[in-house]
Amino acid sequence: MKHLHGPPAPPWGRDQRTGRFHGGPPGAGQFRGPGVGAAVGAGLFQALGAKQQAGEGHILVAMRPALYLLLLVGPVALLLRRRYPVTVFAVAAAASLGFATVAQPHWFWTVAPIVALFAIACAGRRTAALIAAGVAYTAYLLVFWVFADPIGLPGQARPGLREALLLGIALAAAIFLGGMAKIRGEQLAQTMKMRAERERAEQEQQRRQASEERLRIARELHDVIGHHLSLINVQAGVGLHLMDSRPEQAREALSAIKTASSEALREVRSVLGALRTEDEAAPRQPALGLSRLHDLTADAGLPVETRVTGEVRTLPAEVDRAAYRIVQEALTNVRRHAGQGASASVAVDYLPTALHLAVRNDTANAPAPVEGGPAGTGIAGMRARAQSLGGTLEAGPVTDGFLVSVLLPAGGHAVVGDRPRREGAME
Repeated sequence: MKHLHGPPAPPWGRDQRTGRFHGGPPGAGQFRGPGVGAAVGAGLFQALGAKQQAGEGHILVAMRPALYLLLLVGPVALLLRRRYPVTVFAVAAAASLGFATVAQPHWFWTVAPIVALFAIACAGRRTAALIAAGVAYTAYLLVFWVFADPIGLPGQARPGLREALLLGIALAAAIFLGGMAKIRGEQLAQTMKMRAERERAEQEQQRRQASEERLRIARELHDVIGHHLSLINVQAGVGLHLMDSRPEQAREALSAIKTASSEALREVRSVLGALRTEDEAAPRQPALGLSRLHDLTADAGLPVETRVTGEVRTLPAEVDRAAYRIVQEALTNVRRHAGQGASASVAVDYLPTALHLAVRNDTANAPAPVEGGPAGTGIAGMRARAQSLGGTLEAGPVTDGFLVSVLLPAGGHAVVGDRPRREGAME
């Protein structure tokens, strides 16, 4: 035989770990019907039914082994009904009709033909099932009604109108139930297919979200490291310059370096906290946002004036974090390009449906960063961050300075807490 040792395991079925169905064989919508159990059950019904009918005197001849074999021909043929459904039905029907000629009418000898007819309908061959049932029923009526006298059929074996109608109804019911079973099988296969597609879509969405999260973490790390290393570089230069002439100011520069490095480490831990496992403790530091604007401007390494207008409210987390990072990067650019004596101003305006940020370098004749160049990647990064949230960013020279203006969409929420800084405060 071709599959003597069994075919290889199919790439479908129930996952032993999750209990979910996955994949599906070609033609999975075709209902396969019951297995060997149907053939065994039909054989038991017909054999035991014949024995009981013989004990009650309803069998017109003595029960010989040949009659039992005739009753078992149909059930044995059922083992091949998936490959040869019409042929199996013909064999089962012929065997049952042959036995019926020596017994009073009863339902027990119709079990194997009914199962075979059900299998034809399950295979989706409705027309074949109707033709086979019609031929078998016609043959039954011809043998037991039309030609009963010529062939010498005993009167007790001839069915009445009631038995003939019940047999016709049973054949029709087998075809109907087989068709319903096929439809049910197709629906089940379609449900399994949709479930598998939904699971694949969910997995793809999870992979996409993980990729976006990695990009976000990389962007956060770039902002953190770029901001604080720039501050450390400026303060280290100041310390080296004043080491001999003004040691007290050099000490202040070293203190600023220590503060900036500690802040950088703290923010790096906060950003990487998104990668911690479930059993790890949550970060103790508050999330980055405009609530920490005072700390940001205080550690900027240059005088910063902060002004907040509008009704302060809770912002979406991604907008709040993006606003903080944009202000941070803008102040880093001020330090990098303005040089000694630089100062800046930060204006935060809570509009009804948006947030407006304006970071201005107030140093006269300040050189403008070149976007896209080595020193100007900060502007491109800020613009990309703003555009990712549906916002806009404009940057360019203005009278006596350089201005970064950002508009981020932010839905209205209830006013919470106090403003982070009073208007016009000098940092």
